[in-house]
Order: sequence, then C-alpha cells, then structure tokens
Amino acid sequence: MPAHILVIDDEPDIRSGLRDILEDEGHRVSEAQDAAAARALLADAAFDAVLLDIWMPGTDGIALLREWVTAGELPQPVIMMSGHGTVETAVEATRLGAYDFIEKPIALAKLLITLERALEAQHLRQANRQLQRQVGSLFEPVGESPAFQTVLAQLRRLAERDAALLLRGEAGTGKESLARWVHGNSNRRNGPFITVAAGAVPDEQAAIALFGSEGAEGVSAGLLEQANSGTLYLDEIAELGAELQLRLSSALERRQVLRVGGRSPVPLDVRVIAASSQDLEAERSAGRLRDELYFQLNVLPIKVPALRERGEDIGPLAQHFDRIFAARDGVPPRQWPDAVLERLRQHDWPGNVRELRGLTQRLSLLGSGEVRLDEIEPALQGQAVRNDAATQENVVPLDLSQPLREARDGFERAYLLRQLANAGGSVGKLAQLSGMERTHLYRKLRDLGINKE
Repeated sequence: MPAHILVIDDEPDIRSGLRDILEDEGHRVSEAQDAAAARALLADAAFDAVLLDIWMPGTDGIALLREWVTAGELPQPVIMMSGHGTVETAVEATRLGAYDFIEKPIALAKLLITLERALEAQHLRQANRQLQRQVGSLFEPVGESPAFQTVLAQLRRLAERDAALLLRGEAGTGKESLARWVHGNSNRRNGPFITVAAGAVPDEQAAIALFGSEGAEGVSAGLLEQANSGTLYLDEIAELGAELQLRLSSALERRQVLRVGGRSPVPLDVRVIAASSQDLEAERSAGRLRDELYFQLNVLPIKVPALRERGEDIGPLAQHFDRIFAARDGVPPRQWPDAVLERLRQHDWPGNVRELRGLTQRLSLLGSGEVRLDEIEPALQGQAVRNDAATQENVVPLDLSQPLREARDGFERAYLLRQLANAGGSVGKLAQLSGMERTHLYRKLRDLGINKE
C-alpha cells in the first residue's frame, strides 16, 4: 500500500538511500535532518509511518519519541534505527511505543517487511476505531450486578500496571473481552493486542507461530514479537506442549525472543494477560502445566463470574449485543419484551456470555420486530432457532447493484456469520461446516471483519 513516510536522520547519505528504496516501492518520502525539522514537518502534514534515527545531535531519537508520547497518542507507527543499538535502548524504544527497532546498516528485506507490517497494523487499528465509533464495541463491559462490578473494579485498578493477569472462569464468560478492555484502558492501549490461542496452534508449527523464524526466505515475526509494546493474551495456556511452555517461560523471564533459526534475541516488551477455564492446579499436578510458567502468570488471579451468577446482567447484555449486530449488519434492532427477558434470566446458560451472544446474533440475522418466546425457546432447549417470519432462512439477500467483489464479500460474510452461529462460536466446527482449512478460515474471518467471539 503506497504511504507517506517521514525519514528522520542526521546523515544525508542514509536519508537519500532510504528515499530511493522507499520511492522504488511506490511510497512518498519526506526527510528531516534533526528533531526541529521533524517537528516542523509533522506540524504541517500527516504521515503514515516514521523512520527515526536514535543517535542524532541535539535532541536524539529516544528523546523525540518520548516527547511525542508525552504530548499524546502516536498518530503513526514509529520504527527506530540505530547503528549502535543495545538491547536496553531497543526495550526503551518499544516501551515508549515504537513499533520496531532495526539496526544499521539497514537490510533491505528487513526494512520493507517491518514497514509493511507497521502500515498493516496501523490500517487495522484505524479500521477498528472507525467500526467502534459506528457500532460500539463487543468488548465493552456491560453489567451492573455486584459480582461483575467487583471484577471490573479490580481490573480497573490493575489496568495501568504491567504485572501479569490471570483470568479464571468457565468457558464463554468473556475473559478475552475483559482482557481487551484492560488493554484499552492501559498505557499500552496504542500498542497491539495479540491473542495466542494455545489449542488452535498446530503442534508442528507452534514454535514458528509463537517465536517467529529466520532463514534464507527472510524474517518472520512470531506472535510474541508482534505483541511488542502491547498486550499478549494467552488463552488456555495448559494446552501448549511442555517444551513450548518452557521456551515461553524463558522468553517472558528474559524479555527476549529468539526466533527459530535466529542467532540474536529480539527485545520483548509485553504485558501478559492469561486466561483459563481449566483447573490449573490439577494441570500442574498432572504435569501438563509447568511450574515456571504457572507462577509467572498467576501473579494477579481474577475470577470471572459465570453468567448464571449475574442474572440481572442478561437483559442488558442481550440488548447490547443486538444493537451492535444490527448496526454492523445494517438491520433494525429487535425489541425485547419483559416476558422474553425473564425467560432468558431463567436459563442456566452453560455457554455463558458466548451462548447469549450467539443467540442474540441469530435472532438479529433471522428475525425482525419484537422477539417472541417461541423464537428463543428452541434455542434454549438446544435446538435450532426457527422463525416463522423467515421461512427462507437459508436465502441470503444480496444487493445486485453492487460491484461483484462487494456482493461476493457480502455473501461470504452472511454465510460465515450464519455458519459460525450454527457452530456455537467454534472455529473448529465452522471449518468442518464450511469445508475450509482452518488457517485460511482465520484469514478470511479477519478480512471480512468477523470476530470469532
């Protein structure tokens, strides 16, 4: 994607060389020889990314980065450059919010890969913010029950701390949503939020997926490295193999990542939030969870209540999800009469918030007007949702005036949303229903803006 890049370096040859490389890739480039020139350019123009040298006369790169952070949110990703870099300098830069750190002499492949990922991350961040402004957030905590408010108060106090959090609770209670909320209220909010779903990482690819790789084909950053300056969410960590647990524990302890095939460690600056629905003490006793990793993650344990323990929140949650799905999918919101809300409160909700969200999404897609008891009863009894007013529920409406690509995306999105609802939110079951390979499916869900939760 063509972008406007600002290069800040006191050496004319380096600025010129970077300009030639970046313009050959289709980017527009502006140059600044020092902090004063950079301030002037940033005051007059918007940039998509900044390449910032650390060692400059006067105000150096770290000081300039700190100045931007103190003034507020970084409007674009910043990639630091240095020919005299140390691990401490790189850690300080990423702690302040730099996207990455590259050493001089700058390798062409490393530069272009890092810049491409920084621009992609910025594009996704802007798209997510725009979507949240339009429809609200699925991750916004909703509920006034004492049980939920107690948890929220604890998380609010801990949001600005960097200590590891461990969210414990039944499957589907919204642990990832709470982790995202903590991230959004922390001083790392401008950094990435990266999820490691241990059970979804294939064993043969787990090391590369987590730690990245280096080789003749280039450098690939793993999930840990992608989380630099942000939050790493570890879901069901006991499902990782013992060797990977040990390697992960070492990376977190040393705050460094060694890529598969790599020789030099990469600085790691992340806040870790782990989650589990399992009995972790039993997993330790059975040898499936290493002590080192358990004690690293169990610094601040938080118990997330089951939905049946916060019954007064069921109605507000259902209406919250309905408003979001209606706005996102372009359909009118449903009305929720008292009789329906009372029936929802009587349900045991074995799938917790995830089950309620799935039911709400199906009702949003398949019906209109006032929600009826005969719509929700089959779902609460474990049957498929039926809607007499939508007898052609397998027919997806399409706007044939759209360009082919937009119409196809609309169909794929509606199809995958329907199948995801039928799969109860399970991506594994969705892969079976759709006949798609899981890796390709995850990519497709991401491209279509579908959150698997």
